[in-house]
Amino acid sequence: MSTPTTTEQDHLQSRLPDPLQFFPEMAEVAGAMSKATLNGSIPHTTIGLVQLRAGQIVGSTYHTVRQTGGLRKAGETEERITAVASWQDAPYFTGAERVALELVEAVLTPNPFGERVPDELYAKASAHYDDKALWTLILAISQICFFIPVALVARPIPGKAPGKNYSR
Repeated sequence: MSTPTTTEQDHLQSRLPDPLQFFPEMAEVAGAMSKATLNGSIPHTTIGLVQLRAGQIVGSTYHTVRQTGGLRKAGETEERITAVASWQDAPYFTGAERVALELVEAVLTPNPFGERVPDELYAKASAHYDDKALWTLILAISQICFFIPVALVARPIPGKAPGKNYSR
């Protein structure tokens, strides 16, 4: 498969128009979610890594492009960004980042053998995060889960600035 040229990318269209024209309160909801997750109890980088992994799991080009761009702007290395897809054996992540990535995978991936988030995983997360940080991590996962259906169904244009990522 070839990479689309700039001209081809310019012709990409979203399936639906910007939802803010129908639901202006979504901007307030999105802002509140961002404020809650960026409260300083966990590094912004961890949030970006978790949300990138969520985008990869659900196959959302919009989210993977958006989160990768955000991580690059934050100064993340290409090795760490690339290794999110194979974080389990990658040497680039801290223990806290690893448990955060494991947690997002557990939440978004069915477990045919039991709970998605078993007590053992919760205990590992609790060893790295206090209650506020763990809630922040849960909210960061919730935030990306709120926007996953938007990206998969409405299909906003990857790489376009928010507010300009809808073509209709």
